[in-house]
This record gives sequence, structure tokens and C-alpha cells, in this order.
Amino acid sequence: MKHREIERKFLVNKLLWKKIPKPEGTCISQGYLCADDERTIRVRVAGDRAFLTIKLRLEGITRQEYEYPVPAEEAEELIGSCGRAVVEKVRFRIPSGSQVWEVDEFHGANEGLLMAEIELNDPGEDFDRPEWLEAEVTGDHRYYNSYLAVKPYSAWK
Repeated sequence: MKHREIERKFLVNKLLWKKIPKPEGTCISQGYLCADDERTIRVRVAGDRAFLTIKLRLEGITRQEYEYPVPAEEAEELIGSCGRAVVEKVRFRIPSGSQVWEVDEFHGANEGLLMAEIELNDPGEDFDRPEWLEAEVTGDHRYYNSYLAVKPYSAWK
């Protein structure tokens, strides 16, 4: 069975973000076992849950995604095998109308990056744009987590 991921990504205004009330975030650590133009294979620990995720080639803002739960201990072991190709962040889920924004505050080598994404059901679907959104970075490969794992935000300057 195929699963589609349709998502748009935006930078977040740090000053406005600090001012809004937010729920408790979830600590996420993820490593990349494979990352190229055709596919990424990621292992993620999010809170007390863990997943192995396979994402295939991006076509526009759509790609096939397959995600499987894995034991957290095994996920930690796999992340450990990724060397420095690891992303650390805290994710906040912010409801907006019938949708949910996922806002990531990056830590470690990506400290200072604040990014929001929204998953859609259709590439042309409308969505509310909170005032704390800044530039859209959908399609800019530098903002893919797999890229940030090997070329972190702190090294861009």
C-alpha cells in the first residue's frame, strides 16, 4: 500500500514564535541510514516512540512515504551508527483550523533554525498561514532534514 506525503515548509519568525502560547514539545533525535536523490531511510526517536521511515523521490511537493514502528532501544542503536548524520530538535504541534502545523526548534549543529511544516491532503489544498510564518522553503534541499544532518545550519555562514 502506498502512502503519500504532501508537505510545505516555512521558516518561522523567532520573535513572534516566542510570544505565542504553545503546547509541550516532543524531543526528536533522528539519523539517516541512506540519503540520496532517490530515497532517504531515517530512524527516529520521538519521545518514547521510535520509527523507521522510508521516503522516495520527491515529485513537486509529493513523495511516497512508508513508516514503521521499531523498538526504541533498536532505534537508538541505529541512530548511534549514523555518526554525525543526526538531527536533534523539539517539535511543537500547533492546531490551525482543520490542520496542524509542526514547528521544529533545531538543536545541536542546527541550533538557531526554526522551521514549520504542514502536511496536506492535496498539493493545491488551502491552509491558514499563521502570522509567525516567514519565507516558504518548500523544495529548497538545504532545509531537508537529511541535508541538515550532513551539512548543518551552523556551517552555512
